[in-house]
Amino acid sequence: MRTDFVLDALEQALYARQPERDGSLICHSDRGSQYVNIRYTERLAEAGIKPSVGSKGDSYDNALAETINGLYKAELIHRRAPWKTKEAVEFATLEWVS
Repeated sequence: MRTDFVLDALEQALYARQPERDGSLICHSDRGSQYVNIRYTERLAEAGIKPSVGSKGDSYDNALAETINGLYKAELIHRRAPWKTKEAVEFATLEWVS
């Protein structure tokens, strides 16, 4: 994957979500070259986002993320679909995480 693709995705997310620049946001990714590229990490820093990459060669990092995402979708998203608003999903997610 090229760095341009992930930079474009990051820009779209920043534009759409307009997160606070207080340093509390963390971007977790694998160690793909596009995510450790200097342009990408500099853009994260400009946006006040802390980068976090998984351990090299540790498939458990991705397995944990996939497990959590799978549980989230099975226990919440698919069970209550169709959702009427984005806000409804956000509030339900907050309750699910708590």
